Amino acid sequence: MKPLFHPSIEDVTVEGILHALSDPVRVAIYVDIVGSECPQNCSNFLNVSEKTIPKSTLSQHFKALREAGLVRGERRGVEMHNTSRCTEIEKRFPGLIPAIVKAHSIQLEEKLHAEAGKRKPERRNAKDK
Repeated sequence: MKPLFHPSIEDVTVEGILHALSDPVRVAIYVDIVGSECPQNCSNFLNVSEKTIPKSTLSQHFKALREAGLVRGERRGVEMHNTSRCTEIEKRFPGLIPAIVKAHSIQLEEKLHAEAGKRKPERRNAKDK
């Protein structure tokens, strides 16, 4: 089996991180991994943001995250377990990952709020009739 590529932390760039996280599925996966205290199996992400993700596509997403230096993948039998490299990235680029995670959560909250507003019928006051 081909060994996994993990760049050294010195080779990780802001541009590479931002490019990897520019995809909505990848940023959702990464934020979930960052928030987890234990390694995440790739198959945990077959459904992301209410979308079903094919295994082949999921593999490509994890490859992009791994090659950007955001996650470390470890094979355990037929499963791939992924952990965040936040501690290493924080030393190299202080505050970058927490800022991205916070911005993503704000964006997600706004999206959910907007969707909830679309579903509820507008109520009118007695004065408006």
